Amino acid sequence: MSDDERHAQANALLGTSAIARTKIDSRDSERANRRWWDADAEQYHQTHADFLGVDSPGGEFVWCPEGLHEGDMGFLGDIVGKTVLEIGCGSAPCSRWLAGHGALPVGLDVSRGMLERGVAAMERGGPRVPLVQAGAEALPFADASFDLACSAFGGVPFVADSALVMREVARVLRPGGRWVFSVNHPMRWIFPDDPGEAGLTATIPYFDRTPYVEVDADGVPTYAEHHRTIGDRVREIVGAGLHLVDIVEPDWPEWLDREWGQWSPLRGQIFPGTAIFIAEKP
Repeated sequence: MSDDERHAQANALLGTSAIARTKIDSRDSERANRRWWDADAEQYHQTHADFLGVDSPGGEFVWCPEGLHEGDMGFLGDIVGKTVLEIGCGSAPCSRWLAGHGALPVGLDVSRGMLERGVAAMERGGPRVPLVQAGAEALPFADASFDLACSAFGGVPFVADSALVMREVARVLRPGGRWVFSVNHPMRWIFPDDPGEAGLTATIPYFDRTPYVEVDADGVPTYAEHHRTIGDRVREIVGAGLHLVDIVEPDWPEWLDREWGQWSPLRGQIFPGTAIFIAEKP
């Protein structure tokens, strides 16, 4: 299935008609992505809900298309009794899994449509968690409110000022708190968004940080994604006063023959698709 087919419903609802490489500020980026994820929520879950465990009774915590699970990896460390903020929680399968394993999570997402999908899942049973609609660049929580923070492909790639997100996370974490987030690996930016042979040829400069923006016929943004290099991410983390513990680049597992958008066994065996950053607040 092509990318256009996977997102046909959102493209139709929003009138997406073109791709632009152009600057976009925080307000317009948040507005575009809020509308996008509201419009795409149904079709996104048709494609990915099973893999993410959205409809399982206890949720699941899958970090990336390579299938790394928090239950196996333990990137967050000890979660029992810990308050956890999940940024860009979507329909909150990760938060629900955390709650079922002894944590006290709060899920935050910019999209009401995604959050409503999470509410529907919780109404069928299993752990319940509070959900908050808000953007990642202005977290609506007091200083030192959480022991841990996490984001599995949520929030960070879709904001214009990800350095501000890092500072906001540092603000709401308690000393000794851990912040773990996964994003599409920065080197993926240079390749076409294609899981096949066409996705193996570099076409875009790695150092070109001009956002990827989709627009409607009037030029109004309907979707925005922002590129940062590995060095950018490190500087954002360190600049927020956090200590970088590790960067994990998952191998493509031999058992996984599933394509997910641009992720595929073909590409995954050649170069990484995901980067997971682990940081702590001193």
